[in-house]
Formats: sequence, C-alpha cells, structure tokens
Amino acid sequence: MNRWFKALSVYKDRRFLTILFLGFSSGLPLLLTFSTLSLWMRQVGVDLTTIGIFALVGIPYAFKFVWSPIIDGTSIPVLGRLLGRRRGWALAIQIALVGAILLVGSSDPLARPFLTALAAFFVAFLAASQDIVIDAYRIEILKDREQGPGAAAIQVGYRLAMLVAGGGAAIIADHYGWVAAYYVMAALVSVGMVTVLLSREPGRGETAEPTPRPKAGGRERFLAWFEAHVVAPFTDFMARSHWPLILVFIVLYKFGDAVAGVMANPFYIDMGFSLTEIGVISKGFGLVMTLSGVALGGLVVARYGILNGLLICGVLQMFSNLMYSLQATVGDSVSMLMATIAIENLSGGMGSTAFVAYISSLCGFGLAATQYALFSSLAAVGRTVLSSAAGWVADNMDWVTFFVISTFAALPGLLILLWLIRKTRAAPEVAGSGP
Repeated sequence: MNRWFKALSVYKDRRFLTILFLGFSSGLPLLLTFSTLSLWMRQVGVDLTTIGIFALVGIPYAFKFVWSPIIDGTSIPVLGRLLGRRRGWALAIQIALVGAILLVGSSDPLARPFLTALAAFFVAFLAASQDIVIDAYRIEILKDREQGPGAAAIQVGYRLAMLVAGGGAAIIADHYGWVAAYYVMAALVSVGMVTVLLSREPGRGETAEPTPRPKAGGRERFLAWFEAHVVAPFTDFMARSHWPLILVFIVLYKFGDAVAGVMANPFYIDMGFSLTEIGVISKGFGLVMTLSGVALGGLVVARYGILNGLLICGVLQMFSNLMYSLQATVGDSVSMLMATIAIENLSGGMGSTAFVAYISSLCGFGLAATQYALFSSLAAVGRTVLSSAAGWVADNMDWVTFFVISTFAALPGLLILLWLIRKTRAAPEVAGSGP
C-alpha cells in the first residue's frame, strides 16, 4: 500500500498540473474540425459524402512530422527570446489558433463549404503544430521515470478538452447556435496560453539555437542541424527489424475505429437524438467510459505486455463497432445509446492506451519529439485520409451494413499485429531490437 501512495505522491509536483492544462489545450481543437463540425454540418443539411470528405481537413495531423524538425530545432523570433524555444512557439501558435477557430465559427458550412473547410484546415495545421511543441515540452521537463504519470496527466487533460469541444459545444449550440459555440471554444484556448506564460522553459530547451563552433560556416551549421533533427530520428527507427510493416500497422490499428467515428455524429442525428442527448450521453457519459477504458487498458498492458495488450484491446475495439449496428436496428433509444457508448468508448480507451504505449516504446532516447510526431502522424492517416470515403459508403447503404463493414476494416491491422507478435517471439535472442 505504501508503494501505491508513494507512486501517487508524484502528482503533487506542479509540473503535472502544467501538463494536464497543456493536454487540455492540445485536445480542444481536434473535435472542432472533426466530429463537432460534422454534427453542425449534418444539422444544417450537408450530405454525408461531403461530411466524409471533410475528414481530409485533418491531414496536417498525418503529416506534422514534416515540419516537426523546424519547431523542434529552431526558436521563433521575439517570443523565443522572451519565453524560450518551447514556450515561444506554443504561445505564437495558440494566438493564431484563436483566430482560426473564430474563422470556422463565422463561416457557413452549407452555403460556402469550401471556406469552412479552408478555415478548418488552418485550425488543424495549428493544432498539429501545437501538439509537436507540447509533446516536446512534456518529454523535456520530466525525467524518464516520470514519463508514465506525465502521459496519464496529458491524456486526462486531452479527454476533458474533448468533452468540452464535443458535448459542451453541442449543448451551447443547442441553446445559442453554432457561432456562439465556436466563439466560446476560441476563448478557451486562453487556458493553454495562461499555462504557457506561468510555466518554466525546460532545462534542455534553450531559448535559442545552440551556439555553433566558431570555425563552422553556415553550410556546416545547417548540415549539423539537419543531421541531428531530420536524419537521425529516421535512421534510428529504420534500424529496427520489419520497420516498414510496423509503419503500416501504425496506420491501420485504429482504422476500423476511425471509419465508425467519422460517421458517428451524423448517425446519431439520423437516429433522431437531440443535440443535448448527444452531448450528455455521447460526450459526457462517453468521457467517463473512455477514461475507464484508459485505466483498464493500462492494466491489460501491464499484465500481458504491450503486443499482447494491443491484440486484446484491438479485438475488443473491433467488435465494439457492432454496437452501432445494433443501435441502428433498435433506433431512437436512449438506454440503447448508453449501452452503445459504454462499450464503444470503453474498448476505444483501452485500445488508445495500448497504442500510445506501443508507439512510445518505439521512440529512441533523445529523438522522441520528432519520432513521436512521425508515429502519431501516421496514426492520423487512418483517421483522416483513409476514413474520408466513409461518408460515400454510408450514403450508399443502410447504417447496419455500414457499421458491419467498419468492423471488418479493423482486420488488416490485427493480422499485421499477429505477424509482428509471431516474429518477435521467434527472435527473443535479439536484445534491444524492439518489436
């Protein structure tokens, strides 16, 4: 029991409160360009195919590794000198994020969908950039043994923000309209801004670029920077066995979950649920079940290991999509909706925990910021690019069939996982090779 209390005492450190609030700042913009926006669009009469295509505005999440070396290895002018490299970037991005969210809220997704998509894309780009900074900041202010509690703190903040940007925005829109909802969300970006201003710069994140050697010219300095921040993270990962298949697995593991998720809110609308019912049950009650799943997923990984935990959680995550098919059969039933959300969010939380543990285990020491950006970017491919056709599929069949198809969409990732598990077990003698 004393060991448990000792482990919990780490959260007395104010750094974990800082990480929690930064997690809130990180999670707030995601749904504003994804499920919350799709809810708004479906309510005003936008067709499902267009809603599905709108998933493409999340492409920056899939490619943030492209510009992560710039954010990771340079200092933004003025703010960088005043606040330090990490905090300078964070505050600059957050200021721009306020304006971008206001643009989305001022748009008309039915009359001018292209302008809405453009504003939403800008929000997604800034949000993905903020994630790069926050991930780097979290890694740098914590010691190795503190990374676990730090990951938990940021997930709690992230999920709370998703509750606010999902259910909270829906409830505000139900009473005051979507413009008011998005304006309130823009104001809440101030949570992250205040946190950045009150926090300290990491000891390893200097306020400016490291001082170059006196004899080094501009070309030499650039090549040294490029080697350290662009080349090294990729060459380190590519030294692993079966690295191309690992990348494919990262893309596909949450694919089935993403296909169902893209159409979840339009599905609720078509079933006849009110915005308040969706906000309270899907987002409020759903958050409780997701956090329960996060905790349970951690226990599964601790008990069975990362790869076996991925498999157990992945199978549960896959079959949970069938609850949507059952919901489509039952129709407008609040009790059935609660059962659907409970099972889907519980298994989704378990899968997310196992998945974050896996991609974190792939990151090399000293290279975590850029590598984590790469892996999380690849994970976003399934949620954005690959799942963007979900609306067209849903437009051409009934909901029951659609969610059965989304269940089978999880199979490729699980089959690759089974292959990786078999190869890992077949080569136990290769020390430190990773999965």
